[in-house]
Amino acid sequence: MNSFIFLTVYYETDCCVMTFRNKLKYAFITVVLIIAGLALADALGTFNTKPYKAVPHGSHVHYVPKDRDPSVPLDDFPMKKPGPHEKISPTGQIVPKNQ
Repeated sequence: MNSFIFLTVYYETDCCVMTFRNKLKYAFITVVLIIAGLALADALGTFNTKPYKAVPHGSHVHYVPKDRDPSVPLDDFPMKKPGPHEKISPTGQIVPKNQ
């Protein structure tokens, strides 16, 4: 009877003890998942603070604002980045930022 109680108590306490190797494994998996999540968020443009994005179009790139008018064709947007005090309008013109 006493050995049965000892085995039951030992089994219940031993099953939930994490070894250093298990803790390290779960810490590694957690870090990898966090890095993968940040990479995915970056790829989706979450951290992009520019009001425009570069869209590849054949052998060149067009710079398109995030608030683009969908009825305007891609060819109407500029192929050069706007200057520091300029922005791209929804219709594709480079205008001063204060307009």
